[in-house]
Amino acid sequence: MKKTTYFIFFALFSLWSLSAHAGKEAFTEVLFNKYQADNELVLIDVYATWCPTCKKQGKILDKYFQQYPTSQLKVLKVNFDDQKDWVTHFRAPRQSTLVLYQGTEKLWFSVAETNKNKIFKKLRQAEQQK
Repeated sequence: MKKTTYFIFFALFSLWSLSAHAGKEAFTEVLFNKYQADNELVLIDVYATWCPTCKKQGKILDKYFQQYPTSQLKVLKVNFDDQKDWVTHFRAPRQSTLVLYQGTEKLWFSVAETNKNKIFKKLRQAEQQK
């Protein structure tokens, strides 16, 4: 019985984990170029694992995808500590920087924003204009 309970818990946790992080991917130049070429809506999330503001933003993005499960928004996560060239490329002054693109056009740039309503508003406006 313990193995069955463990398996059910693991399966449910795995499903939750996938849905909670839908749309989020580790940043790669290949993905970024592909999404830009396809004129996709892409949010660059410059984060650090140790950053409390980044964790808050991550929870807000999880809620966004929960509230809008059909969202086509792509989120590419740039690691502030390990991807310094890309941090510089996106002109992120610090971790917790968000940069929203539609194709190659920059639509929004934000540093340390943790107001759920402001983030939701920008993302929804961009999705509705797409």
